[in-house]
Amino acid sequence: MGKENRKREEKPKKSDFKAFLKKRAPIYLGIIALLIIFVVPELTKHNLQSSFPDKLNDNEKKAFDILMSYKGPNEKGLSVMDAISNKIDEEYPNEKIYDNKKTKINFIVSNIKSDNFQISLNFTSYKGEMNYSWNVDVEASEIKSNNPESKHIIDLVDYYD
Repeated sequence: MGKENRKREEKPKKSDFKAFLKKRAPIYLGIIALLIIFVVPELTKHNLQSSFPDKLNDNEKKAFDILMSYKGPNEKGLSVMDAISNKIDEEYPNEKIYDNKKTKINFIVSNIKSDNFQISLNFTSYKGEMNYSWNVDVEASEIKSNNPESKHIIDLVDYYD
């Protein structure tokens, strides 16, 4: 009996979980590294849409959505948001301009009358500024541009094939 107790005391019991992790640790480290390399940058990627204003009341949000989703009279093709994004991409090719510290994007939504809103986009970077301004009639879903730059964007959307 004494010999059997000594044998049991001499052999420590291996933890199944510890053995499991030891065998598979390189695989788990590889999976974590792949997530960090490929998934995290995509989740933290900045674009024009990530700069949209958060704190808008219902009418302001509706006016903002009408403007950004406007696709012209035929309702097909390029939207205002796509046209602005393309314009910024043309101005700053092969650059991550949204990640630059000097880049500032401000959307201002202000109420003119009960169903009329003025929406302004001010894009400032190290090269200069781009300012756009539109009036949006929520009731009629009508958009009017207030400056030549915003008129150009509306024309692009209206006449896009």
